[in-house]
Amino acid sequence: MSIDDILADFEVLDDWEARYGYVIELGKALPAFPESARNDANKVEGCVSQVWLETTVAEGPEGPVLTFIGDSDALIVRGIIAILLALYSGRPAAEILTTDAGDLFERIGLREALSRQRSNGLVSMVQRIKGDARAALGEG
Repeated sequence: MSIDDILADFEVLDDWEARYGYVIELGKALPAFPESARNDANKVEGCVSQVWLETTVAEGPEGPVLTFIGDSDALIVRGIIAILLALYSGRPAAEILTTDAGDLFERIGLREALSRQRSNGLVSMVQRIKGDARAALGEG
């Protein structure tokens, strides 16, 4: 699902309960995560829940393009991962570095609805994604 589709869906959901349910449905729709990818290298530190992100880098016309897959042992976190993957996966590294997930979560009304721990986990996931983008560009 594209980030534009997700944004359009959030526009018609008028209360937090409906949005929360939608985030869970997004998480349930994530493709199966390979058991072999549940390793320390893919584990995202700073999340209360177990979170794994695996990054693949391919060369594209605009430089490195990063593709992500992810998973968590918590349904709501899986949904957050689904939103982040829609926002960042398949994009050039330079674009990833300039894309603000915080702004997106603010626009869809999730930022204020997330607990402090989940907000910290969101920040950790975005830092990991942007760190992988910097590494792909040779910046870190």
